[in-house]
Amino acid sequence: MWEPNDTGKITLMNSEEPSSHQGKPNEIVVFIVRRNTECGECRRPLLDGEFLRLDQDRPLCLDCADLGHLEFLPRGNTALTRRATKYSALRAVVVRWARARKRYERQGILVTPDAIEKAESECLADEDRRARQRERAAERRDAEDKHFITDFADAVLKIFPGCAKADAARIATHACRKYSGRVGRSAAAKELDPQAIALAVTAHVRHEHTNYDELLMRHGDRTAARLAVREKIQTTLDRWRRQ
Repeated sequence: MWEPNDTGKITLMNSEEPSSHQGKPNEIVVFIVRRNTECGECRRPLLDGEFLRLDQDRPLCLDCADLGHLEFLPRGNTALTRRATKYSALRAVVVRWARARKRYERQGILVTPDAIEKAESECLADEDRRARQRERAAERRDAEDKHFITDFADAVLKIFPGCAKADAARIATHACRKYSGRVGRSAAAKELDPQAIALAVTAHVRHEHTNYDELLMRHGDRTAARLAVREKIQTTLDRWRRQ
């Protein structure tokens, strides 16, 4: 990370060093200011939220970096960004340090105003076509998810043949729900890994076939609640593993 020292000069901190941002070859990278500093040439104050470019470890405002005529295009619209990038002879990637993830993340690009206008016109002209493409892609993903949930339920019954089909369906639907972060969305589960499937089945048994939730609500002690139902979970799993 760059930050001003007592002399006003920029000091590079290893943990957040802008030069560690891995851009494409010849890619111009602009950083969003997090600590107030000043331009190394014109001495204009650079405040939190403004842009700077590093030149031999010196922070430069966009004007001094010869980028002041560019406009910021935030991330979020892939088609607009792709087209504006294509039409801008000079462009820069804008990044900001994310404390939680401890890395620089792209916030958008700097491109010429004309490039943005041309890109916006093209996007408006074919918005209907791209909307239909997004709908078809969403339908395809939904079909793939339904197929995956069916395969996951079949895998549950293969490992736990004594499990009721209704339970297997509920396990698969719950574990594989999109954007849930549950075990069914893991890479191992998508390969129908037996351990991932066993984890999903165990979680289902814990919540649906024991009084674990009641114990957790009553006492708030997760470790004690799990210990109290462990034997019943194991008994159920052993029974389900048999025909």
